[in-house]
Amino acid sequence: MTVRVYRDAWGVPHLRADGADELAYAQGRNAAADRAWQIEVERHRAQGTTASFLGAEAVSWDRFARRVRLEDTARRCMDTLEREDPGTAAWVRSYVDGVNDGLAEGAARAPEFAATGLAPGRWRPWTPLGVWLSAHILFAGFPAKLWRDAVARRLGPEWVGVFATDGPGTSGSNGWLVPPEHSTTGAAIVAGDPHRFIEAPGVYQQIRLACPEFDVVGLAVPGVPGIAHFGHAGPVAWAITNAMADYQDLYRERLRRTGPGGERVEALGPNGWRPAERHVETIEVAGGEPVTVEVIETERGPVIADGDEAAHWADPGSCVPGLPARDSAAPDAPDAMAPDVFGALALRHPPRVSADLGFGVLPALLRARSVADVDRALDGWVEPVNVVLAADTAGGTLHRVAGAVPVRHPDNRTRVVPAWEPRYAWRAWHGPMPRERVEGVAVMANQRGIAGPLGVEFAPPHRAERIRELLAERAVWSAKDMAAVHRDTLLASAAPLLDLLARTDPGELGPDARRLRERLLDWDRRMDADSAGAASFAAVRTATVRLLAKHPLLRPLADPPPAPEVFRPWLALVPRVGYALEHLLATDLLPLADRAGAVRAAVEEVAAGEAAVQGPPARWGDTHRLAPWQALPADPGEPWPSLAGDHDCVLATSSVPGVTDLSARASAARYVWDLARREDSAWVVPLGASGVPGDPHHRDQLSPWARCELVPVVTDWEKLAEEPAAPPVPSVPSAASDRGEK
Repeated sequence: MTVRVYRDAWGVPHLRADGADELAYAQGRNAAADRAWQIEVERHRAQGTTASFLGAEAVSWDRFARRVRLEDTARRCMDTLEREDPGTAAWVRSYVDGVNDGLAEGAARAPEFAATGLAPGRWRPWTPLGVWLSAHILFAGFPAKLWRDAVARRLGPEWVGVFATDGPGTSGSNGWLVPPEHSTTGAAIVAGDPHRFIEAPGVYQQIRLACPEFDVVGLAVPGVPGIAHFGHAGPVAWAITNAMADYQDLYRERLRRTGPGGERVEALGPNGWRPAERHVETIEVAGGEPVTVEVIETERGPVIADGDEAAHWADPGSCVPGLPARDSAAPDAPDAMAPDVFGALALRHPPRVSADLGFGVLPALLRARSVADVDRALDGWVEPVNVVLAADTAGGTLHRVAGAVPVRHPDNRTRVVPAWEPRYAWRAWHGPMPRERVEGVAVMANQRGIAGPLGVEFAPPHRAERIRELLAERAVWSAKDMAAVHRDTLLASAAPLLDLLARTDPGELGPDARRLRERLLDWDRRMDADSAGAASFAAVRTATVRLLAKHPLLRPLADPPPAPEVFRPWLALVPRVGYALEHLLATDLLPLADRAGAVRAAVEEVAAGEAAVQGPPARWGDTHRLAPWQALPADPGEPWPSLAGDHDCVLATSSVPGVTDLSARASAARYVWDLARREDSAWVVPLGASGVPGDPHHRDQLSPWARCELVPVVTDWEKLAEEPAAPPVPSVPSAASDRGEK
């Protein structure tokens, strides 16, 4: 096997091999060399074993991963791949071989292993599938159904829509396609940026994969072979955003224990009481006592909460006026739960049901030469459900949804439904997936659009509308022009707050508040890092959110119902008010006087605080700084850059209004794919190509990323530096012996 590794000036790996399987091996080995700590953390997350070296704070995730059966689902999906697509299965195993052969060497470079006492482990053939599942199991935000259910029960169903917005747990993206007729070169441009929680190291890895069959540059997920979401294969390029589709269901279960000591469990389904799978697992905790987890799976899916954590949603006597009846009894269902019956919540999601994760798409995308090839490949995609844009050098374009969405009762989409009601069962799969012709510029930004029939909650339209507005400002665009779209900071969602402020009688305000009012009404509504107006607006927004969260009408939501810790971000009132502020300031469900009063009081509060501060006025970037997630606690003095942008800007650097101005979610990468000349493409990631602290390329892209600049995609092999040859590798993937391993 011949594998050659090259690097560009930014340390981006360019891998060459004699064939696709050898290249997968090289990609796996490179992931182990550059991202050993990161991919080992991801492997443990998929297994539910992170607490064994990260301690008690990681138990909540491990408990969820065990309950939802992430690793078992990955194994099932790999079994399906082995049976139905042995070529792709061998390709995945080759990747795993590369990881296993390079992991010890990579771990020796990563100081985190010594700091935690973690020894590099062994990857199994299904581990990449588990890494993918772990990264995306919460991507569709199924816990939002718990929030909607709580809002409907406590405030009434008419309030649910008021809080319908891109909530704290979902992930979004921007993407746009400039067709050939609007390009300076006569060839299409595909550009955008995925918005995810920023992690250190980054969730996307810039990479090039080349062999006689294909030569693709793109953004890979460390721990997963291929280039799933964003790639440029030369004659064709593709990109995705989250479709915001609803494809995961929560069922309210009634369970009862049977047998000696209650070691067996039964679940009430449409056909009466049926056996459920049940076993107990142990979570090892560094520095603490082991934690036992009861793992239960009904015919609907794995139980993710039971007992007190599920009591709020499992209560059969709680029915919301205006919503369909929740608990029409099955033939042998009691009117109320008997003493030996307890409630639970079960999750049903496509990979668990079909034992298919759609990994056959990954090598097919690498081999794509046209939008027709991309389109055909994506027919097999499963999760997450995405909106796709693609273009090729022949002038072809593609705009479609890809993924698996079940056909079921409309109530399943919006709330927790009773497991024993047959009408809530899954019936089929949606198909064919929606698609549109590309006529003019195509934009995808998580808005209600092409994927509308498949979802419930979508992102506000501001980002999509602003991208269209920007791209309409000139007739033709070049790839270099795209950075101007990426960095736009106009905040359209500021309008409701500023409109209420404009209607406020200045005579009702003190002198400092009157001056602040005038400054905000003159502000250009741009969330630039050096803008004092943006800082003042953000401060008034925060104060308004906190005041509204204390409103008597919203007070029933102040104490969230008990739930697993992983779901608590979806159930916290202040963040929910912050993300829904635009709706809350416009809804008639809150009296106008109270909405205007909250804004008026917020302006007075902020004006008084600003007047008491000596020196120059605060700028937005003073408090709006990057705050990435790291598996190990960050150095408190570690400097992270100031950021422009905000949640609803095209430059989407999300804070949590009412909670913090720090930004944990932003562009996990930016890319521009030029179909005329691939070497004129560009990209950037938040940190760098290397996950190894101290490496020259560990964080060398942080500054250009923070300035919303891009670095070049290099395609000329002569401009790359070749690394010394790696140690000899086996010609036959060693993981083949793991093919049947459980």
